[in-house]
Amino acid sequence: MKIPEVILIEVEHAPGNLAKVLAAVGEAGLTVEGLEAVRRTQDRTTWELTFNVDEDDTINVGARIDALPIASVLGRSDRVFQMHEGGKIEMVSTVAFDTPAGLRDLYTPGVARVCLAIRDDRTLARRYTNIQNTVAIVTNGTAILGLGDIGPVAGMPVMEGKAALFHAFAGISGVPILIESKDPRVIIETTAAIAPSFGAIQLEDIASPECFEIERELIERLPIPVLHDDQHGTAVVTLGAILSASRITGVDLSTSVVGQIGLGAAGIGITRLLSKYGVKRVLGADLDEDSLARLEANGGERSTLPDLMRTCDIVVATTGVKGLIKPEMIREGQMILALSNPEPEIEPHDALTHGAAFAADGKNINNVLGFPGLFRGVLDAGATGFTDAMLFAAAESLANQAPPGQLIPSPLDRQVHDRVAQAVERAAS
Repeated sequence: MKIPEVILIEVEHAPGNLAKVLAAVGEAGLTVEGLEAVRRTQDRTTWELTFNVDEDDTINVGARIDALPIASVLGRSDRVFQMHEGGKIEMVSTVAFDTPAGLRDLYTPGVARVCLAIRDDRTLARRYTNIQNTVAIVTNGTAILGLGDIGPVAGMPVMEGKAALFHAFAGISGVPILIESKDPRVIIETTAAIAPSFGAIQLEDIASPECFEIERELIERLPIPVLHDDQHGTAVVTLGAILSASRITGVDLSTSVVGQIGLGAAGIGITRLLSKYGVKRVLGADLDEDSLARLEANGGERSTLPDLMRTCDIVVATTGVKGLIKPEMIREGQMILALSNPEPEIEPHDALTHGAAFAADGKNINNVLGFPGLFRGVLDAGATGFTDAMLFAAAESLANQAPPGQLIPSPLDRQVHDRVAQAVERAAS
């Protein structure tokens, strides 16, 4: 697995010197992911250089740079850890307790009137509390990113990140809920017990196949929306990217054969949504028999990796296996979406040079484009659950907002999320 390495480099300020440093990195077989000037004196500039290295990599790029007479390595940067220090979220008040009257109105005794009103009419909680703007982000830490089963506490930085994104892009209060159990019954009962605190539930990074049972039962039991983001959020963004790629390449999605490699939570979510959207043939490949049976139950056809690569016009991969798709497997004109993070099944450049009409990886197609708008829309609509129509609307909104020549819009554009939310809300009416 590749991890980001960030080092601080001091370079003599003269034409061509920075290029020599970058050349040393390239000669080590590494690709620069980020470059930023952090300090400048009259004759020297300090740069923060980011590149990805394998965990077991023995390449000492620092020694290569230090060997240059015009540069020196000052040390590693702890930027990532510094940004996480103290956590990324907090709960804050939306009102000020700055007068005795305000204190009495907002807390005791005034708050009692509001409590009694909600007791008599529970729907008033939507107006007089933040419940309808609060989403539980529930995990047991069994499928964190590409890291796997690392436990809920180790997964907390991801859950905090989700909460921060909810707030930044949708104005939603996301609350991480860590459950220290792998028993689906414990997760179901715990989530159901705390559900009254929230307007919706987002299940996150829960391993397959338990995630399917957990989501299904919570949807049946709870009167609020429940969504497993690894399934449906990923599927929405993938469908949006496929719609964009189909328009760019002139491919008719309804008559295309789509293949899904890897039938875990994301793979099953993608195949299900594509079938519901009207794709007539969806093939799937996986080594697990239960996963193949689940694919067939959702309208897909079982296949093998070689047959799928020979047959399909559009190929999506979510296996977590670096390099699984060999360049020689690519068929001329195929669309390849290798979405595993941090390492794709095939690098987009390799797919394109071997005949793919379009190729992308999980760095660009990320479910951050999906879940903020999906939950904002369903909460604003006051809906009790997500429907396929809402998921389709979100995917089409993403495809329609893609800049010319690109698959999907930037996740950093708040308006993108607002438009997705509006599309979901309209689909709920």
